Amino acid sequence: MTDRPNPIVQLTLWRVRDFTREPEALFWVFAFPIVLAFALGLAFKNRGAQVVRIGVEAGAGAEVLAQTLDAAPKVEARVYHPADAGNRLRAGRVALVVVPGDPVVFRYDSTRQESVMARLVVDDVLQAASGRREVRAVKDERITEPGARYIDFLIPGLLGMNIMGTGMWGVGFGIVKSRNQKLLKRLLASPMKRRDYLLSHMLARLVFLTLEVASLLIFGYLVFGVPFRGSVAAVAVVVVVGALSFSGLGLLVASRARTVEGVSGLMNLVMVPMWIGSGVFFAYSNFPEPMQPFLRALPLTELNDALRAVIIDGSSLAHVGGLVVALGAWAVVTFGVALRIFRWQ
Repeated sequence: MTDRPNPIVQLTLWRVRDFTREPEALFWVFAFPIVLAFALGLAFKNRGAQVVRIGVEAGAGAEVLAQTLDAAPKVEARVYHPADAGNRLRAGRVALVVVPGDPVVFRYDSTRQESVMARLVVDDVLQAASGRREVRAVKDERITEPGARYIDFLIPGLLGMNIMGTGMWGVGFGIVKSRNQKLLKRLLASPMKRRDYLLSHMLARLVFLTLEVASLLIFGYLVFGVPFRGSVAAVAVVVVVGALSFSGLGLLVASRARTVEGVSGLMNLVMVPMWIGSGVFFAYSNFPEPMQPFLRALPLTELNDALRAVIIDGSSLAHVGGLVVALGAWAVVTFGVALRIFRWQ
């Protein structure tokens, strides 16, 4: 009598084989933790004496104070106009703003760990410079007003990430699903133009955009007091151009993908670097200097910078015009390439 195969063993082997045929599952289980660890390791790796970026507010004694701080091995200090210093602190590009005077004022967000550490480092440098015989008077100004806290940095970043995710997933999945269901093959037999079909996906993405943006901004305002200082028109232009750029990117990714698993893997490959490196949860200035030009060129970085400038700083559309043009270029180029390489089947 032939031994019958063990059903548990056979079912287990079947599930293992089935799992290995899903690129999306393999990515999230194996590749994503490695990618995340590598990227965050670059941003926060131990570099010995960590450089603390300090902004010194322009005024009497600012240059001398900046030179004193900058001479320390752990500090990089630069003099900025008061408004510019405040903007850099809000954007996370400096960890602390020092206001010269007697006493010296430390302006920082106490909810940010890097700001608290910067305050301790700078105080140590100033006390050492005074010889520690006469302790130099300092005063803390903890940032609590809306517009300068970490939550004010975070909400526009989450909005940008949401625009990217819904734009790419919504467009990409819709196209691949239609391709799997043979709908594209039927549309191919109609007089419809390829350009019209692809453009319809991009425009349909805009239908729910107002509700998507308004819900997060209203939530941030009501729950955390996140301010809205820019004009509605400026935010609308930034959001629409940003949504079109990511819809175009979604079209490009889905233009040749045949399966949902395949397009999922491609989407993750494109979006994960931007989740980490585009300043959603922390400033991209944490990454090494040679990476900065590449990170600033990412569409999500451009969108986040534009949203923060308009919503938090109250900047005009002209002030963020360069970022909007760059986002528009992403939309045009990705749509054009997708139009050329799109496959119906």
